[in-house]
Amino acid sequence: MTDTADLIVTDAEIHTLTDPDETHEALAVRDGEIVRIGRGYEIDFLEGIDTSVVDLAGGVLLPGFIDAHTHMEQFGRRLVHADLSDASSIEEAVALLCEERDREPEGWVLGYGYDESAWGENRLLNRDDLDRVSEDRPVVAFREDLHTGSLNSVALGRHAPDMPDDDVRRSGGKPTGVVVEDALGVVRRETAPDAERMRDLVTAARDRAHTLGVTGVHDMVRRSTAPRVYRELDRAGALDLRVRINYWSDHLDALSELGAVTNHGSEFVRVGGVKSYTDGSFGGRTAQLSEPYENGETGQWVTGPEQLREIVARADEAERQCCVHAIGDRAVEAVLDTYEATDDPSGSRHRVEHAELLPRSLLERFADADVVASVQPNFLKWAREGGLYEDRIGCERTRQTNRCRTLLEAGIPLAFGSDCMPLDPLFGIEQTVTAPAEEQRLPVTEALRAYTVGAAYAGFDEHRLGTIETGKRADLVALARSPWDAAPDAIADIGVTHTIVDGRVVYSS
Repeated sequence: MTDTADLIVTDAEIHTLTDPDETHEALAVRDGEIVRIGRGYEIDFLEGIDTSVVDLAGGVLLPGFIDAHTHMEQFGRRLVHADLSDASSIEEAVALLCEERDREPEGWVLGYGYDESAWGENRLLNRDDLDRVSEDRPVVAFREDLHTGSLNSVALGRHAPDMPDDDVRRSGGKPTGVVVEDALGVVRRETAPDAERMRDLVTAARDRAHTLGVTGVHDMVRRSTAPRVYRELDRAGALDLRVRINYWSDHLDALSELGAVTNHGSEFVRVGGVKSYTDGSFGGRTAQLSEPYENGETGQWVTGPEQLREIVARADEAERQCCVHAIGDRAVEAVLDTYEATDDPSGSRHRVEHAELLPRSLLERFADADVVASVQPNFLKWAREGGLYEDRIGCERTRQTNRCRTLLEAGIPLAFGSDCMPLDPLFGIEQTVTAPAEEQRLPVTEALRAYTVGAAYAGFDEHRLGTIETGKRADLVALARSPWDAAPDAIADIGVTHTIVDGRVVYSS
């Protein structure tokens, strides 16, 4: 006698994403594993007294989204503190920070996620703006890219002496309140949450991710209690999210002492790669360029090429995957130089995170190196006419940013993530489906695959995740409408009706 299923999903339009044309009506899950896919009447035979049945009433079922580049702690902070991502002006951002000040009567006033490129003034928040929030408490507003932040006079007075001088922006010799890179790291350390607060942040981020159909994340962590919280939740059977932890390169000694290597861990929490920077961001004009910005600068190294070679050599020798942030073309070139010096970059599945500016010469080298392109399709929101990219690097180079189609056609493994700007796979898919340049644009199926099986491959998980097949884990997302049938500019508006992790419904609308 065939054992009954724990879960049946029926009356669905199931897209396995193994074949563009393959669809089914129903599937069955037992012990978190997909055990049968087929027609509804075939799956009905597996229904028992204790079987949970989810009737999608014709809705679309896909593999769960895997976000290959997140910062869950920071995303949780945005949910718990002032979320500045929807502010359309400096005045709105200041008003939101004032609300946070009143809500939290002591300590730092924290705001996250502002994007000045969407404002009429198109300038960063400065100390004068934030002094209006408070003249006696420290205030910080983190820009969306997390490479740039704005401080009030109190925060500057307390912490500027500990900050690298070159990372503190000045006008007429006076600090403007804008700080970048390592200077902002001083503030991050000062405002770091304890383990109890971290649990609130992580669970808030997880719950929001579930509403967006995200079943797994590759989280970039540094000097954080998040790994401890993930493992505590996992041991309690309460995590409900697959987390791949990519540790910063300054954790290399600790990883070696613990014997923690890539892919070590449990069903839900695993060691990922070693994360490092090269350059900064376009927003902060710190991404490294071979040709200058409109102001004549060419960016800055966060981790220089020589130091990067040492980090990658140590990680690669210990059979650890490397995940290196590189946004400008000069930074991407430095990463490719470094990876090409390793014995087998493809076997290690080393990754370039972001790879935003890619002239054709670098695309050819990228393909030859056979490393993973871990990119963020939602960044294409800055590639529109009059957007941030045009403002920073001009029209011609804007067309060379985020070249998803060219990467895929070159045979380069393509993994999508959000960098939490915003954490919303359907938004990112819409951005690449409607991208302004042909080399940036993907059809719906390929965009979905980059957010599922592509991200799974980047995490050595393609054998258990990323497609809907028997024998794979039942991580699934149900949509109210088909992204293939929706207007391209309405894909982000499609509702998620159910999110299923390991065969358990963790979100239902």
